Amino acid sequence: MAKKLTDQDIKHLEIIQDAIKRMAANSFQIKGWMLTIVSALLGFYANSGNTKFALVAILPVLVFWGLDAYYLQQERKIRGIYNDVVNPDKAEIKVMSFDMPMQNYTGGRYSFWNVVTSQTMLLLYLSITVILLAIYFLM
Repeated sequence: MAKKLTDQDIKHLEIIQDAIKRMAANSFQIKGWMLTIVSALLGFYANSGNTKFALVAILPVLVFWGLDAYYLQQERKIRGIYNDVVNPDKAEIKVMSFDMPMQNYTGGRYSFWNVVTSQTMLLLYLSITVILLAIYFLM
């Protein structure tokens, strides 16, 4: 039988939800910045015909890929905390102190490599990288 959530539990969940929203907003902004920078570099390529702009555009894609993966990893860890607060029988979280022990969430779906190679990350960042490489080598 599930435990009834107290007012403190609900407040803790609200704090956790706010952190999740911030991580998701950061991830969204990172994607926007990456697309803006890559588009600008492709614009320079279109004007000059110099394919090195396409090659240079790979650098921000890789940097933002790593940064986006970091924020997604943090979001996954915070979601793990949320699940543990909702299901306190399985957790070691002290709800009274509003603990957020992110160090307890390692490996598996919480690992950086797992996040970097997730389907959504690969679909966006790898496809852009392949397109930029195609422009550089085929144009």
